Amino acid sequence: GRAPVPVRAPQWKSVRSVRPVRVAEEGVGPDYSAVQRNLALEIVRVTEAAALASGRWLGRGDKEAADQAAVDMMRKVLNGVRMDGVVVIGEGEKDEAPMLFCGERIGHPSLHPKIDIAVDPLDGTTLTAQGRPGAMSIIAMAERGALFDPGPCVYMDKLAVGPEVDPSVVSLDKSVAENLNAVAAQLRKPVGDVTVTVLDRPRHKDLISQIRAAGG
Repeated sequence: GRAPVPVRAPQWKSVRSVRPVRVAEEGVGPDYSAVQRNLALEIVRVTEAAALASGRWLGRGDKEAADQAAVDMMRKVLNGVRMDGVVVIGEGEKDEAPMLFCGERIGHPSLHPKIDIAVDPLDGTTLTAQGRPGAMSIIAMAERGALFDPGPCVYMDKLAVGPEVDPSVVSLDKSVAENLNAVAAQLRKPVGDVTVTVLDRPRHKDLISQIRAAGG
C-alpha cells in the first residue's frame, strides 16, 4: 500500500502585543477613558423641559398660565441636578413666588458644585400667549458669589445710543426731550427723524408719549 504522507506541524510566530495609545496623550483629541461631568449639558435639559411645558400654551392667550407651566417644570427638573445652588435672580421675593424665588436653595448643601443661579423660565410670556416666535427659557450659572445680586430691585432704567453718537451726551438724569435733542445734534438731523426703540410695556406708556411729543 501507499505510505502515509507526513503532516508538518503548524509554525506559530510570537507577536509582541502593542499597548493601546490614549488619544489625549498624542494631543489629537480628548481623552474619553474618564469622561467628566458636564453641568451645562444637564442644564440644557432643564431649559428644554421648561420650554416644552410652556409651549402647550402657545397662542392660547394666557401668559400667566404659560409662565407658571415653565416655572413648575423648570423647578422640578432643576431639583434633580446634583448641586448646591442658590437662586440669586428669580421669580421674585419669597412671598410673591412659591418657586424659584430669590434666595431659594436648589439641590443640597452637601453636594457640589456650589453655584449661584439666575433664572427666567419663560422670557416672552406675551409672545407665547399670542402665538408669536421669540420666547425662550433662560438659566445662567456661576461659582458661588460670582453673580450680582440685585436684591429687591425689579426693573432698571437703561439708555443706549448708536455708534455715531457720543454716549457722554445722553444721561438718565436728563429729560427725554433733552436726550433726543442731543442725539439729533450728533446725527445732524431733526429730532423727528431720530428712530427710538422702546420695549412695548404698559409701564412705558408715559415714556412713549414723551418721545412722540419731542419728535413733533
